[in-house]
Amino acid sequence: MSIFIDSANLAQVKTALELGWVKGVTTNPLLLAQSDMEPSALFIALRKLNDGPIFYQLTSNTLETCIAEAHQVLELLEKQLVIKLPPTDLGFRLCSELSSRIPCCPTAIYSPAQALVAREAGAQYLAVYVNRATRLMGDGLKLVEDIAAILKDSQTKLLAASLKSPDEATLAFLAGAHHLTLPYLTLMEMSKHPLSEDAIKQFQTEGVGLIQR
Repeated sequence: MSIFIDSANLAQVKTALELGWVKGVTTNPLLLAQSDMEPSALFIALRKLNDGPIFYQLTSNTLETCIAEAHQVLELLEKQLVIKLPPTDLGFRLCSELSSRIPCCPTAIYSPAQALVAREAGAQYLAVYVNRATRLMGDGLKLVEDIAAILKDSQTKLLAASLKSPDEATLAFLAGAHHLTLPYLTLMEMSKHPLSEDAIKQFQTEGVGLIQR
């Protein structure tokens, strides 16, 4: 199991990776559009910060141009690259074409049937938008549970995305997600709890240790 940060903001990514338990970076075209860095410069910088997977979503719209785009970003990210693909006929065909050479992640998966196709296309990951599925379909966690059952004993790992709170992230993992990707604010809340803060404050104000304050 790994936790990734879902961001194309270099400062946010740097802070997250310095926590020590964030193991990679996911991006998408909308996040890249919000970045103040040109995409190729951003990915070069991300490689310097992180030796884990870096997810990039293809934006071309034909088989030939998508394959060219995939190889272009492969030159930047090398073995760290994971290609995100839309769950379309073209996307799944690309997954079958590329997954033996580059890890692939069909994204925006909203049905168990799509997950089954991704599995058979050789995907190493697939991304489920949990919170968005709950808002639009009623129960994103049930979707995670159903897809996890389909992926059992396969090479395809379920990446839970669109997670808006630590509780939702935890429930997605309990429902069967193999990996989580979290926006910066959610990720920074994961290790916090008010009762923990109260206990730490008491230790600091009433306790003693080897170093006297």
